[in-house]
Amino acid sequence: MRTGIHPEYVECRVTCACGNTFVTRATRPTMKLDICSECHPFYTGKQKIVDTEGRVERFRQRQAAANRAQAARVKPKPPEPAPSEVI
Repeated sequence: MRTGIHPEYVECRVTCACGNTFVTRATRPTMKLDICSECHPFYTGKQKIVDTEGRVERFRQRQAAANRAQAARVKPKPPEPAPSEVI
């Protein structure tokens, strides 16, 4: 490695808008975030699907129609005739 061209890594205190703070290492001593893993909906399990155009509902309707059509296509096999007795 060449000397004098790499930044110094220091202990960094990261603060989120939700109030969560943690310490890591970075090239600056402090960072302020808008969102972190403690408040992001994906990580908290409170994620909602925002569907303003109804695409998700249309997809679900198409899937239900396809499942109904497939169930209608599957016909039970007719019973096999009894084997005739050979004398």
